[in-house]
Amino acid sequence: MRLKGKHSRTEAPAAIPRTDEDDERLGRILVAAGRVQPYQLDAARGDDGGSLVHRLTAAGVVTEDVIAQTLADHHQVGVADFRTLEIEPDAVALLTRDQATTLEALPLSLDDDAVTVAVLDPAPERLSALAAVLERSVRPLVTTRRDLERAVASAYRATGEVDGHVQAFEARDVLRREAEQLDGVSVNEEAPVVQVVQKVITQALRDRASDVHIEPSGDRVRIRYRIDGALTEVLDLPGSIGPALVSRVKILGGMNIVERRRPQDGQISMDVDGREVDIRVSTTAVIGGEKVVMRLLDKSRPLFRLEQLGMPSDTAARYSQLIRSPFGMVICAGPTGGGKTTTLYASLGELNSPEKNLMTIEDPVEYTFDSINQIQINEQAGITFAGGLKSILRQDPDVILVGEIRDVDTARIAVQSALTGHFVLSSLHATEAVSALYRLLDMGIEAFLIASSVSAVVAQRLVRRSCTSCLAPYQPSPEELAFVQGFGGAEPIAGWKHGTGCHFCAHTGYLERIGVYEMLVVTDEVRELIVDHAPHDQMRKLARSQGMRTLQEQAVRLVSDGVTTAAEVMRSIYVAGV
Repeated sequence: MRLKGKHSRTEAPAAIPRTDEDDERLGRILVAAGRVQPYQLDAARGDDGGSLVHRLTAAGVVTEDVIAQTLADHHQVGVADFRTLEIEPDAVALLTRDQATTLEALPLSLDDDAVTVAVLDPAPERLSALAAVLERSVRPLVTTRRDLERAVASAYRATGEVDGHVQAFEARDVLRREAEQLDGVSVNEEAPVVQVVQKVITQALRDRASDVHIEPSGDRVRIRYRIDGALTEVLDLPGSIGPALVSRVKILGGMNIVERRRPQDGQISMDVDGREVDIRVSTTAVIGGEKVVMRLLDKSRPLFRLEQLGMPSDTAARYSQLIRSPFGMVICAGPTGGGKTTTLYASLGELNSPEKNLMTIEDPVEYTFDSINQIQINEQAGITFAGGLKSILRQDPDVILVGEIRDVDTARIAVQSALTGHFVLSSLHATEAVSALYRLLDMGIEAFLIASSVSAVVAQRLVRRSCTSCLAPYQPSPEELAFVQGFGGAEPIAGWKHGTGCHFCAHTGYLERIGVYEMLVVTDEVRELIVDHAPHDQMRKLARSQGMRTLQEQAVRLVSDGVTTAAEVMRSIYVAGV
């Protein structure tokens, strides 16, 4: 039987605001425990913005984990260790997601006597307010804000309500016809199909998914999320709902709901949990129906700076020099979903200044900058990469970003732009840095033009970081050890460790991703080989002799630093023929 508190289905309670008294009390506790010196506390009080915890941690005075442990010691309560805690659904149901966020608390388990709750602050007055909402005694465990936010996102899954909507869908006889006529789907915002699509997108954003796959599979519809580059199945729905799901997505994306055989593309803009999200939609006919892939772009996520991307410091310094050239072309190469756009935007962020006219042409414009002129491709309106690039050249640009070189016309204009005194940034699909030059040759661009225009090529991949919350020692397989040693790696100083899987990383052992970079600087010797149409292997040997470190070597460096595992590198980066 699921137990619910009085407020479990009502509106969220008023927030318990943090006051100056709360910060003063926390300051006294930290000073008394010797965690913070009085002068450090005075300096933090003088800073503007955020709570005292935020100001102290931002200044590097103390960590969130130390503050949590200090509060726990002072109030003689425990610390919540989400690596081992099992969160009970009946306990979570005592509060809604909004209530948990507002009260800064997450119920973990319950018994006849009390509810065990993870809280940020176990002060008596806060526990009393929480107990009043729960109508139960509270047994507190202190946690950090970072851990609490992760745990709330994991505990309150939007897809948990999908079963009810699916049952409602199947209970309606008319919905068999709705899959074809769709009046109910497009008009009634409370229709089950509408709710299922909304919940799927909402949970995908909470899970940091980059893509959502809706796939017909026999008499079932499988829904999978791509999280940190790996697909994971999240829902298995009856096949009868498949056509209606596809049609609802098509309506949102402004696509033709009648056409079911030809591939279609669309775009959705919506707000999810107060965040602005852009979604690129692609449909294609497969055996059993239509498959939909939605690529999610969370516009609220901050842009990365170059030093945050994962480049080694010497590579980042050299790259930063290259993108400040007055003319020439820097190409970012890699597969779809390899982080090329993120690197290009980080580069633009470095170059953005009032003295420069920065212009971009993209499909789609993923992030908007107030001080950068951005052009959105619209082929129906006649705005193509090649045509838009021609118009940019008449706009007196200093830096041009071409979202992607897809055809020979775009490539030719980009090369000519670099030759005529502009600096061009662009992306290209290629397996590694040297291959990108040969792709331009294959497109039909003359070798001497490539040699004269391209300054550097940066190839990149993304690998998953080991989850730091569940690291544990392990012994790599002989194949993994041979791989690491073969590319000059060594055992990490702290020993071989990998994520064993915990609440935070959805039991995958990995959380977030980091870039792996291979930078080929086009020197005079490289230019000679380009003009001579030298073999790929010869070009690669020359680049390595001039200091280029390959993707595999850079990835193994991350393994030796303990950032990721050999198994993840072997999964993510192609190594044959190297």
